[in-house]
Amino acid sequence: SISPEIPCPGRSRLHPHAEAPAEASPAGRGGGVVGLLRRLGRVEDSRQRAAELFRWLVAPVAPGEFLGRHWERAPLLVRRGDPGYYAGLFSTADFDAALRGGEVHFGTHLDVTSYAEGVRETHNPSGRALPAVVWDFYQNGCSLRLLSPQAFSPTVWHFLSILQEHFGSMAGANTYLTPPGTQGFAPHYDDIEAFVLQLEGKKHWRVYSPRTDAEVLPQFSSANLTQAELGEPMLETVLEAGDLLYFPRGFIHQGDCLPDAHSLHITVSSYQRNSWGDFLEKLLPAALQMALEEDVEYRQGLPMDYLGYMGVTNSDAVDARRTAFMGKVQSLIKKLVNYAPIDAAVDQRAKSFLHDCLPPVLTQSEKAQSMYGFPARWQDGGPCDVDILITKDTQVRLLRHGIIRLCNEEAGVMLYYTTENSRVYHKEEPKFLEIDPEYTDSIEFLLSSYPNHVSVDTLPCETLEDKISLATLLFEKGILTTKKPLVQV
Repeated sequence: SISPEIPCPGRSRLHPHAEAPAEASPAGRGGGVVGLLRRLGRVEDSRQRAAELFRWLVAPVAPGEFLGRHWERAPLLVRRGDPGYYAGLFSTADFDAALRGGEVHFGTHLDVTSYAEGVRETHNPSGRALPAVVWDFYQNGCSLRLLSPQAFSPTVWHFLSILQEHFGSMAGANTYLTPPGTQGFAPHYDDIEAFVLQLEGKKHWRVYSPRTDAEVLPQFSSANLTQAELGEPMLETVLEAGDLLYFPRGFIHQGDCLPDAHSLHITVSSYQRNSWGDFLEKLLPAALQMALEEDVEYRQGLPMDYLGYMGVTNSDAVDARRTAFMGKVQSLIKKLVNYAPIDAAVDQRAKSFLHDCLPPVLTQSEKAQSMYGFPARWQDGGPCDVDILITKDTQVRLLRHGIIRLCNEEAGVMLYYTTENSRVYHKEEPKFLEIDPEYTDSIEFLLSSYPNHVSVDTLPCETLEDKISLATLLFEKGILTTKKPLVQV
């Protein structure tokens, strides 16, 4: 059953418009997450791939219905009665393998937490999180939060790298392992849209509506709250393996384990600081800068006596000079919109998003057709198959639609790209190429042609030499793939 709200335990309301995903869609058949990702790998267009993965995430609720009724509005509970729905995404065995890999550190990658009698505590030692220490904490009733499992799990990395293109905003994740009969976190609300995927066991959840208008879609997460601050939950349920619980930012939530089962869930998150207000934070200073440069009215001096009639002390005074001052401020603010470099501000946000992005995960055939599968090697006493021989007839296309962004900046035209990003958030600086301005048409042509291949000869550059050198540069950065492997091995 799919229930948008459960006012009290044991009662569920059937979702009025539940639609099972169509069998024909790649996201609609079994085989767990690994099979799903394999099927999505055969979808030519990365935008469609991302849309299909999102459809699978909220199924059987249709994406359009989810966006209309739930996104940023109200929680959604989906009970699938299918414990294998998320099979292969992440498991306690994967958790254990990450610890055994020796790269997990307390605090940086793993938090050990507890919440008992209203007190929330973190028990992180320093240094490496080794299995014996971590599992001892767990045995003693502590919850384990693995931050950014995409850095340790290729499947989570693959999953999020596709989903991020659908949101146009960073898709992150944390996994939570809780022992039976315990709770690891105090009630709180977050600054992200949260999708809770129950992977193993079960967990009792309570979700509460935002308490004030100021807590609706908040910019920042709350501090830990006490039970006395909460009121009644608007939704209370037990999530079982295969179920989904979504709640918007600002909805207070807490989850605890039943005495008879552990719980492993992954929270997939997006839309942190991705609001109109966050966009205006970038746009308005740039608009003001342009207005100051281009319009003398913004550079004219304030009235000599304005301190005498403006300010909080004078706010109740009836004074024509106050009225005139207010009018002037309003007219300057209104006129500011004419100077707002809206597209450039969008490009700057896109540039930050590309820095946040996970690098793409390549299928076997994509590897063979890209720089990453290029067979250059040492053989018989010397380098072999080193030359990247792109000709006018070579058929090329972008590896993914969402991996590049052109930005006009003061220093020149920059092409930002994600193929050399790290799985660890911001471990690398933003990656970009400075592009000759006459190449911008060719970049735009590659974007608009995607997902079709085009021959290098059709790139709108001045000379054939330019066409080949641009294609070679983009191929070397992993941005372009060829229709057939360049070297047959």
